[in-house]
Amino acid sequence: MIADCVNSAGDIFSSLMTYIGNKIASKPKDDSHNLGHGKAEYIFSLLIGISMIIIAAELFMSSIDSLLNGGEYNFSVILIIVCAITILIKFSLYVYTHKLSKKHNNLLIEANAKDHRNDCLVTTFTLISALLSLENIYWFDGIVGSGISIWICITGVKIFIESYNVLMDKAINEEDKQKVLEIIKAHPEVKKIQHFNSTPVGYKYQISFTIFVDGNLSTFESHEIANNLEEEIDEKIEEVYLTIIHVNPI
Repeated sequence: MIADCVNSAGDIFSSLMTYIGNKIASKPKDDSHNLGHGKAEYIFSLLIGISMIIIAAELFMSSIDSLLNGGEYNFSVILIIVCAITILIKFSLYVYTHKLSKKHNNLLIEANAKDHRNDCLVTTFTLISALLSLENIYWFDGIVGSGISIWICITGVKIFIESYNVLMDKAINEEDKQKVLEIIKAHPEVKKIQHFNSTPVGYKYQISFTIFVDGNLSTFESHEIANNLEEEIDEKIEEVYLTIIHVNPI
């Protein structure tokens, strides 16, 4: 129950990070931040991932200590009531935040949702352990606690890696890149494509590349091709925040 309490304290931190992160990420671009403030979402997701790993380590040590040294505790009806109420609240929070993260494709809210889901399981097994104490079974708490702490740690590591990749400007995934290339190839006036680059902007990407067109076209005609392509890609590929095309003659 003490470990569960520490975990709940971590949730307050996660929710605070989610609020602050989204508040900053939602700010529009300005002169100091030409691509907006979207990466704030991943900075705070990184912090949530780290907090989950630390909490998992604390739970694991507590569980191992319980297994090695044993430990008895007194059954309490209040403990059962508190656990049941906590599970209901946490599950409701998980359902709500999970739907919200899917609606807005927001990693920060999804990280928070996973944290709520983990809490449901932690408190559920806390409840089971409390009920088993009626039969003088105390080892279950340590075994289950170890397993849950490992799972929470893995979830935290995944969130950390995903956030880290974006902060390190990981390129757009191959599937979305191919979608962009298919749109370009549908335009026969584009003879060649070079220098395809992408950089994360929040949960979307800014992409840039060079197209080669007939050198006999006027400057206006060649740039009109690029402008139409930019608009089409931005409209059809949801993951693309901004498309920048450089035009060369061939």
